[in-house]
Amino acid sequence: MTTKSIRREKLSFDDPEALQALCGSNNARLKLIERTAGAQVHLRGNEVTIEGEDAAALTAKTALEQLYDLALAGKALSSDDVVRAVKLLQGEGNGASIQGVFGETILTPRAGRPIAPKGATQKQYVDLVRSNDIVFAIGPAGTGKTYLAMAFAVRSLLDKQVRRIILTRPAVEAGERLGFLPGTLEEKVDPYLRPLYDALHDMIEADKLERFMADGTVEVAPLAFMRGRTLNDSFIVLDEAQNTTPEQMKMFLTRMGFGSKAVITGDITQTDLPRGQNSGLRDALELVEGIRGIGKVQFSDQDVVRHPLVAALIRAYDRRDRARFEAREGVNVNGGGEGVGMNGGSSGAVAGGDEPGRAAGAPVDQDKG
Repeated sequence: MTTKSIRREKLSFDDPEALQALCGSNNARLKLIERTAGAQVHLRGNEVTIEGEDAAALTAKTALEQLYDLALAGKALSSDDVVRAVKLLQGEGNGASIQGVFGETILTPRAGRPIAPKGATQKQYVDLVRSNDIVFAIGPAGTGKTYLAMAFAVRSLLDKQVRRIILTRPAVEAGERLGFLPGTLEEKVDPYLRPLYDALHDMIEADKLERFMADGTVEVAPLAFMRGRTLNDSFIVLDEAQNTTPEQMKMFLTRMGFGSKAVITGDITQTDLPRGQNSGLRDALELVEGIRGIGKVQFSDQDVVRHPLVAALIRAYDRRDRARFEAREGVNVNGGGEGVGMNGGSSGAVAGGDEPGRAAGAPVDQDKG
């Protein structure tokens, strides 16, 4: 029987305000660190004592030291961020530091907390957007794909790196028919674009946003409105890209002009295209493989930054969809059957192409592009 080594550490913190920010109200954040790291954490005065197995105690110690440094720098983290920071040190972020991931601010909106990466995958996403002209961000709802892209777009505009922002998404109904609603064309397409408007209002003052939209500096439009244009000096975000056809995706990607960046976001498992219609997002992911200047990042349910139940629901849907895929395609889960690639529109579609036997939620290669 192996005897587990117990480690005991004592840390002293000199700044009472930073220590209070680190501990939280009623030491709530210390308790979160304790629970997530799996080591006992006790506060007495300005000293924190840590006790637990080697790995757990070291994780708690490193988390406390790095979170304290962030607090000294005035960087406030929410309770959810503290949990993600500890998990980052436990190996989810491949050794990345808390400061390296959470210490970067993309945009400070007119109200609310600064917008910054909330995990290793979001940090990878941010780095890819900086270093590539086109980035594909694939993954489930709630992972911050679109919101971070829009924050980057606003930051680029305010820093005069681009002259305009163009936000677009395909006008495809998610199970509801809106085409017969009364009103002008703008009023008909507004429901499709409302999430983009909401995010813009979070990030830009109302009067400034009104001026930007009036003079075309910021444009929110259905994807069909992109046809025939060349978009120079622009930051372009294509949202819900899984609902494009291959022809629409080709049209969009060939709109890029000089001095522009494009971010394409989508969840290939949530396509609203008619059954049997191939998704332009999956088609593009296959075509762009290996092209320099194009990045690709894959989010998973572990990267969800909404309510914890969202991640649990995504996993439940993925398990159900995987079982349906295997039953429909005759896949033997023990390895005896042979999987068959699927066309867009099926719930078991994958983000990396029509690969045999890969079910919904399976990761694609993040290291290429």
